[in-house]
Amino acid sequence: MSHQAPDFDQPINREGTASLKWDGRAGQFGDPGVLPLWVADMDFAAPAAVTQALAERAAHPVYGYTLFPDALFTAMADWLRDRHGWVIERDWVLMAPGVVPSLSATVLALTEPGEGVIIQPPVYAPFFSVIRANGRRVVENPLRCEAGGYTFDLEHLERCAAEARLLILCSPHNPVGRVWSADELGAVLAIARRHRLVVLSDEIHHDLCFPGEVHRPLASLTDEPAAVITALAPSKTFNIPGLGLSAIICPDPEQRRALRRVFDSFHVSASNPFSVAAFTAAYREGGPWLDALMPYLVVNRDLALDFIARRLPGITAVRPQGTYLLWLDCRGLGLTDAALRAFFIERAGLGLSPGTIFGTGGSGHMRLNLGAPRVVIERALGQLAAALGAA
Repeated sequence: MSHQAPDFDQPINREGTASLKWDGRAGQFGDPGVLPLWVADMDFAAPAAVTQALAERAAHPVYGYTLFPDALFTAMADWLRDRHGWVIERDWVLMAPGVVPSLSATVLALTEPGEGVIIQPPVYAPFFSVIRANGRRVVENPLRCEAGGYTFDLEHLERCAAEARLLILCSPHNPVGRVWSADELGAVLAIARRHRLVVLSDEIHHDLCFPGEVHRPLASLTDEPAAVITALAPSKTFNIPGLGLSAIICPDPEQRRALRRVFDSFHVSASNPFSVAAFTAAYREGGPWLDALMPYLVVNRDLALDFIARRLPGITAVRPQGTYLLWLDCRGLGLTDAALRAFFIERAGLGLSPGTIFGTGGSGHMRLNLGAPRVVIERALGQLAAALGAA
């Protein structure tokens, strides 16, 4: 199909669509009028190729049980090869109803009750719950924050690895926006190898890297099939998270069998005729849309960073290398976490994700979603400046 340039400046009214981000404001913030910049979906139309594929599938009036066609695997494998230099085999792939269920299934498949699973906070909140809710023990290896940037604490990770079976890695990292370097990832793999630790790499933000940054699939850096299991999806890349289909890439056959047993016990099918159509079309035809999106997000990011530096005393921001999320350090305001949340909602009229949900290192922080038309980001920053009395 022809690729018409997407218009990311075009506001789209999502109210009344049962949108979690917009229609869930009253429940989340106690105020249905806040400007929502919290949950990680974007206020942009999905690629036209995805909409067209969904319309074509909807035009067939039977919505029965659905297979995963060869075209789906081919589209994903071509994307990973062309965009990330990673060649996968079809046998390695298990389809799943989302990345978070994939994390939960992997915890169940590869660890025993009471065993330790390492995570690196501040990190995506469900990393905690997929461990605790399954009766495993959270082992925290907090990121180090120094000179305005975040790094791994490798020395501490070495100690943690001695008491764990699994490490859940966030790459690129949500919420701090790090795109890990090959050297950093290699160091993590070396520690994992020494301690026979499996790394489950959540790479859902894999395509959202800013200029000069390169995402390296962790599994592409090792020859050991059992070293890395990768969870990914087109949902963040192409703004289709509500369609809920993801992939687990697991080169080791024994691990795949264990994962299949867990998914079979859930009795939950990942297949859905619309999810399959969207997943395939996104990876097959979404490239031009993504290539237009990233420069737009660069301007949103840089505009926000500049505004924060000039106009928002007491707030600083880590410059993200990837994702469309901005990690705000608000500790300079001198507020408790409860007062900080109230300030953003009641004074600034903004609905952001509070840093406390991301665990250790999250206190005093807020996460802002940059995936919105520029006028919305400018409005949000203006409201924040006014609330601070710095307008």
